[in-house]
Amino acid sequence: MKEFGTLYPHFLHGADYNPDQWLSYPEVLEQDPRMMAQAHCNCMSVGIFSWAVLEPEEGVYRFEELDRTIKRLSARGIKTILATPSGARPRWLAERYPEVLRVNKAGLRQHYSDRHNHCFTSPIYREKTVAIDRQLALRYGKDPNVILWHISNEYSGECHCQLCQEAFRQWLKKKYDNDLDKLNHAWWSAFWSHTVTDWAQIHPPMQTGEPDHIMTGLYLDWRSFVTHQTVDFMKMEIDTIREVCPNVPVTTNMMWTPQQIDYHDFKDYIDVVSWDAYPSWHEKDQIRCAVDAAFNHNYFRCLKHKPFLLMESTPSNTNWHAVNKLKRPGMHRLASLQAVAHGSDSVQYFQWRKGRGGSEKFHGAVIDHNGKASGRVFEDVRQMGISLEKLDQVCGTSTHAKVAIVYDLKNHWALSNASGFINEDKQYVKTCLQHYKSFWKRGVDVDVISVGEPLEGYDLVIMPMLYSLPQEQIERIEQYVAQGGTVVATYTTGYVNETDLCYLGGFPGQKLKDVFGLTADEIDSLYPEEQNTVLWGEESYTVVDYCELVTPTTAQVLGTYGADFYKGMPALLKNNYKTGEAYYIACRDTGALTDRLYAQLLQERKIKTYALPEGATITSRAQYLFVQNYNDHPITVPLPATYRDLETGALYKGAIALEALGVAVLCPEA
Repeated sequence: MKEFGTLYPHFLHGADYNPDQWLSYPEVLEQDPRMMAQAHCNCMSVGIFSWAVLEPEEGVYRFEELDRTIKRLSARGIKTILATPSGARPRWLAERYPEVLRVNKAGLRQHYSDRHNHCFTSPIYREKTVAIDRQLALRYGKDPNVILWHISNEYSGECHCQLCQEAFRQWLKKKYDNDLDKLNHAWWSAFWSHTVTDWAQIHPPMQTGEPDHIMTGLYLDWRSFVTHQTVDFMKMEIDTIREVCPNVPVTTNMMWTPQQIDYHDFKDYIDVVSWDAYPSWHEKDQIRCAVDAAFNHNYFRCLKHKPFLLMESTPSNTNWHAVNKLKRPGMHRLASLQAVAHGSDSVQYFQWRKGRGGSEKFHGAVIDHNGKASGRVFEDVRQMGISLEKLDQVCGTSTHAKVAIVYDLKNHWALSNASGFINEDKQYVKTCLQHYKSFWKRGVDVDVISVGEPLEGYDLVIMPMLYSLPQEQIERIEQYVAQGGTVVATYTTGYVNETDLCYLGGFPGQKLKDVFGLTADEIDSLYPEEQNTVLWGEESYTVVDYCELVTPTTAQVLGTYGADFYKGMPALLKNNYKTGEAYYIACRDTGALTDRLYAQLLQERKIKTYALPEGATITSRAQYLFVQNYNDHPITVPLPATYRDLETGALYKGAIALEALGVAVLCPEA
């Protein structure tokens, strides 16, 4: 693996650049690099959707325009992030080889359209992708201006063609040791007489066949297979590039959806993580948006526990949002430095210049349809470039969190697909964000990790709604607490294993009953208009959605339900297990109860916190503090020592005043 920062040890500032859309406008192609330099941009992502230009007909490659683009950029000191173009295949490829087009869940072959409408299993598509990737690597692999390979674009989607179905069967054979009895047990297929007696009987969940929620083991395996097949395709592209130019790092840009593919399976094949962030700023609840964005940045940072790249963001509006809101003055800087605060070594945009046509012609860009290097948005981008140059010493530094929240995509798939609880929306992500907010508002750095990652090194681990837990992870949790760690879990913890089979002997499964000192007997789902309360000491807290009924064995009861037939029964519990502690929240509160609990735990564990005004946070990156104000009004933020502003050189002792949507990057004064 190549460390990107050793090749280019500075913040990247740039955009997706699509000169192939402007080939009949030579004046535009000449103007762009000059304006990029004016905007203090030092890199451009090129070639992402250029296959039709690079290979206008099968086997005929035309790289002259790409040559000229890279040369024009380098003349202005601008580096190139070069993409492989597999994210959008040319028309001739789809027309000549229809098998490359996907088959949808209804079993219908899709026509040429959109992007990512290709089958990852198709030998033809793989052959043609390898061919153009190799040509690109041979031509540009040793070009010193190419500093990073951008593998495809936002891998996504699935195909249900016969090739994919057969590949799925072969994947299942390998997973279940070619043993149908193992598969049938894992899927609990005796339910409704669904027993599989021949591998050929297996088909993925489809609109015309098995629904997602009937055989949940099948559904979960299909989701894992889709991830596997996507990763296998990506690895094929990476191997092709590395065979020719092994010394240039690779990435692929990811999305937060939540995903239908598991990015944790990507991390071992790429050199640096990158992702595309499009928060819906200026909603009624601006703080919710800020918390959501921070959580996402932490998730992608923790894929490799190293700095990542913000590959796409918008300098203005996002045209595919339900409401196309402009960024208010200050928000571009605040949102960009939020990403940097959480570990990004870049601020990059989609896109450099608005296209004249197509679905993204009104998406925010650095250069608008007027074609001028001026105006509010351009100035925001220019100032961001200047700021990143002044913050260069922060680039490459790391975050060291003492708190972790477990968010797991496979758990999300299983929980969302479970027929039970509140079927319309289990609110797993929303629940994780609610727990995360308690730390965000106190300036506490948090790692967002997946099931299976090491827990050692954290003082506190939060596990909201971990419904699906493999036996191995249960063992890790038990060992972590036994050795002195502190965990907080909630209702629905450890109900099923990784194939959605319920644990026998009561919930939570296996050793977790001992760790938490209780058994979960029943769970009551509340109607939207219903509420309950939890009484903890002299305080009462509102409860919605879920009230789990638990029986303590060794756990101490801290709080009890205030109403219904289970009034007085335990709702919040603490258990001392060997040398550690395990807390269990049996209900979904509206935030106040969990906030009190986390304030107490942070104090007891001597984890550093900040006393912050509402809507403000502090994010640490190495010794640097990013002080942020997400309010539409000025605030004053207390500081525990004397700090120097890295951009202005100003000294702040005891406090710093921030304007509306203001942000400052501080370093402790020696």
